[in-house]
Amino acid sequence: MAEKAVSPEARAADTATELSVTVGQLMRRLRAESPEGALTPTQRSVMGRLDRDGPATTAALARAEHVRPQSMRLTLGALEEQGMVTRAPHPTDGRQVVFSLTPDGRNGVTSVRHAKQTWLAEAIANALDPREQRTLTEAVALLKRLAES
Repeated sequence: MAEKAVSPEARAADTATELSVTVGQLMRRLRAESPEGALTPTQRSVMGRLDRDGPATTAALARAEHVRPQSMRLTLGALEEQGMVTRAPHPTDGRQVVFSLTPDGRNGVTSVRHAKQTWLAEAIANALDPREQRTLTEAVALLKRLAES
């Protein structure tokens, strides 16, 4: 029996579904392999953004994280109570404050990243043969292009 021809659009839709599910599974596994402590996923995301991009206002963080400013204020308040972020007056706008990571916050981000990268590097080395590792390296470049498009 001949296989039914699949259109490029249908193949792309199937690939998009599989990729989305698989990336979600990988992200959940990475979170499970990292020392989370009492931080929520949103709090970890905000800390990572402050580490990568530097100090930011509540409004800027809310836009970047696609949440309402009120929600971001709650997130930042909880992080501040835990000693992970600190606030300072905005350098040019006295109505705003700028949040940045504290040394404890920076250490937390670093340890989480290290744990995730260590697990993933070991998983790649142990679960994939050299040819598969090269294929994965090529796929990473394609995934970057998709993310930037």
